[in-house]
Amino acid sequence: MRSRRMHKQWIVLLLALVLPLLALADDQASNLFKKGNTAYEKGRYEEALKSYQQLLDEGYQNAELYYNLGNAHYKLGEMAAAVLNYEKAQKLEPGDEDIQLNLQLANSKITDKFETVPEFFVSKWWNGFVLYFSADTWSVISVSCIFFGSLLLVVYLFALVLPVKKSAFYMGIVLVLVGLFCLMMSGLQHRHFESHDEAIVFSGTVPVKAGPATGEKTLLVIHEGTKVGIKARKNNWIRVTLPNGNEGWIGSAEVREI
Repeated sequence: MRSRRMHKQWIVLLLALVLPLLALADDQASNLFKKGNTAYEKGRYEEALKSYQQLLDEGYQNAELYYNLGNAHYKLGEMAAAVLNYEKAQKLEPGDEDIQLNLQLANSKITDKFETVPEFFVSKWWNGFVLYFSADTWSVISVSCIFFGSLLLVVYLFALVLPVKKSAFYMGIVLVLVGLFCLMMSGLQHRHFESHDEAIVFSGTVPVKAGPATGEKTLLVIHEGTKVGIKARKNNWIRVTLPNGNEGWIGSAEVREI
């Protein structure tokens, strides 16, 4: 008994030490984010970038932070960095209309204008549905539905009134099924982004080669800000696919991965 009591005392002491530190860290991050926002509103975009980048360096990552980074880079005319951060924000909040709009604006400023390969309408609709919410949102909906569905099934087991019993059973089953469906959506979204390995070109002009070597034939030249899909890697080269479906090899140092 005494040993168990001592363990509890140590846990309480540890929590008393750790929780204030966590709260302090959250306050510092919040203040740094507000500092960046204030600098941005006053037109001091480089100062805003420093605050946002410091948050990233300290391990904070969310869609709003990447979105604000993209905005600051956009104001400074750094379109490749703006596109990169908007793309990162969109991965975290794929259904956010502001992110989509600003990403389109940034893409309109880059040199390369490729016609994208048309996507089959069913595949386009399904991907849009999977990406409508973020993976975290799908997970929260899933857990909530399964939790309340399970509670209703417990009510079904113990309810004495037949109408209540029937309603609790059917509503519980529906909520659990919806929760499992949302859990599947979260998994599909993770798989979607894992299978779409992409990067943004960060060099002014980049020759796309027929093979992974400097001496290979140049197929075309792409420019800063263009998004490419990564298909394979070999030494310091990556095989990329362009928005129009063309493929080739470029140096891995020429891009930053999303």
